[in-house]
Amino acid sequence: MLSVSWLLIALPLLSFFVLMLAGRRADAWGHWAGVGVSGATAVIGIVAFFEMIGRSASDRAESVHLFTWFSGGEFHLDAGLLLDPLSLTFVLLITVVGTLIHVYSVAYMEHDPRRRMFFAYLNLFIGAMLLLVTADSYLLLFVGWEGVGLASYLLIGFWNHKPEFASAANKAFIVNRIGDMGLILAMALMFAHFGSVTFAGVFAGAGSASPAVLTGIGLMLLLAATGKSAQFPLQSWLGDAMAGPTPVSALIHAATMVTAGVYLVVRSGVIFDGAPDARLVVAIVGAITLIMGALIGSAKDDIKKALAASTMSQIGYMMLAAGLGPIGYVFAIFHLVTHGFFKAGMFLGAGSVMHGMNDQVNMRRYGALRSAMVITWVTFGFGWLAILGVPPFSGYWSKDKIIEVAFIGEGWQPWVFGLTALIGAGITAFYMSRLFFMTFHGKQRWTDGQHPHESSLLMTVPMMILAAGSALIGAILGIGNRFQHWLEPVTGAHGPGEPVLAVPVLTTLTLLLVAAGVALAYWMYLRKPVPIEPPPASLAVLAARNDMFQDSVNRAVFQLPGTHLTRTLVYADATLVDGAVNKQASGIAAFGEATRRFQSGRVRSYSLLMLLGFVVIAAILVMGG
Repeated sequence: MLSVSWLLIALPLLSFFVLMLAGRRADAWGHWAGVGVSGATAVIGIVAFFEMIGRSASDRAESVHLFTWFSGGEFHLDAGLLLDPLSLTFVLLITVVGTLIHVYSVAYMEHDPRRRMFFAYLNLFIGAMLLLVTADSYLLLFVGWEGVGLASYLLIGFWNHKPEFASAANKAFIVNRIGDMGLILAMALMFAHFGSVTFAGVFAGAGSASPAVLTGIGLMLLLAATGKSAQFPLQSWLGDAMAGPTPVSALIHAATMVTAGVYLVVRSGVIFDGAPDARLVVAIVGAITLIMGALIGSAKDDIKKALAASTMSQIGYMMLAAGLGPIGYVFAIFHLVTHGFFKAGMFLGAGSVMHGMNDQVNMRRYGALRSAMVITWVTFGFGWLAILGVPPFSGYWSKDKIIEVAFIGEGWQPWVFGLTALIGAGITAFYMSRLFFMTFHGKQRWTDGQHPHESSLLMTVPMMILAAGSALIGAILGIGNRFQHWLEPVTGAHGPGEPVLAVPVLTTLTLLLVAAGVALAYWMYLRKPVPIEPPPASLAVLAARNDMFQDSVNRAVFQLPGTHLTRTLVYADATLVDGAVNKQASGIAAFGEATRRFQSGRVRSYSLLMLLGFVVIAAILVMGG
């Protein structure tokens, strides 16, 4: 199966073209074709996984040659795939969770007249994302990178008849293009210094490269990662991206695209290991984002935007871990996997709530939904307990490990990063409990005409499976350090080290902060009535509701100066460059107009001019004599 792994990419892309070209003739069966193809990729991924796990650790990598891509002079680049524990982990997450979301989408998009196109875009995304994580070179990875950017643009703006939704798609596309320039510049530096953009060629050359070169490449890769993974300072697009249908949020903004930046950093671990300054910046960016996302999530009343802020924060945990070195790489990916299950489940749960509440997204208009939507309440509750890190749910096995690793080291770093991770856990418990209590508990705050009801089995069965993963996947992978051993061929064998605080102390502190966050949310949003209209906000709450004024900052720092610079350049071009050319042309034209008057074609005029010339010359000679 590893030798035909190209089918992972070919099948979804083929289904995209078939569904698009078939037109309305495929409306009756296109959605099931999309589900079938996604399911087929999941089967291929699972079989490939068992084939790989049956090998020894030293043999867990398979290169698959596809074709010769570029060949000129001494430069030669093959297009190929790399199947190893890291890429197969992503393959399983993308295909298994993606297939569950496909099944859910059949019912969620049932009444949409463009459902066939929606599934075509989903499969385009799946194919591009699988190419991104299985490519054996940065250049081929970039093709998948841009493919998921295009697919996300199409999916976020799927309901583009609403101007604000089209604007959200444009915003996501533009912000990601800024990050993409980082990957382009990183590849340029790689080619200039190593003569290659393949993983093998770059990693072989990285051992003898100077720290300055590796730092430059690492920082450019980080810029790319901040765009795709919605990290500071390129995180502003994620909240607006909730304009897309809810299955899009579950697929792209929980389990796949936003994790691409984490994959890029971990895959490039050899580069970051040789550039400790760049790796430190990765950790700082992750720490800033995990706190920023948590604070934003604490103030959002839109259920999807609260979950989007949570995603930003949890990816921040992963980036923080990735910035802590080789052992951090393992737990960054571990948390990525568990997060893919519980966050996708909660996004689908939010979609189920919206489905039963006439697309209402304001949590202040929810309350008491546990009795009307029991399955949604239970499955969402599993995701809630998992993200809180309550034992034995999956977040306990992955997020707590990141907190533990953050306290390892010397000097100021373990205290700053460790305390940041701890505080983030407490805020996470608060805002996720706030969301859970406002939605499912308390008194009814429904608008007139709303009759909430449970969703169909096509929607609830995927939610149940994801809830089971939220409960079990952490223990399955964490007990006996199974996941750490699985990734060792990529990340190397590294002991966790000793944190500056004992592990039992860290576990106790984490659980106490989680309990405090839950208790505060209980007191504010369950013991007290939830006002339908938000109360007057302090500056801090107002900032969180407005995404820390990131749009205003971007407008002031980038957009307005850019606009004024452009206008200045246009004015200079029009007045100086074009002005000089135009003045020269008008001067020549004026000179021609003046001289034209002497060319009348009349013999008498020419004779008179000759006589005048003769008189002038004679006068000069006489005066000179």
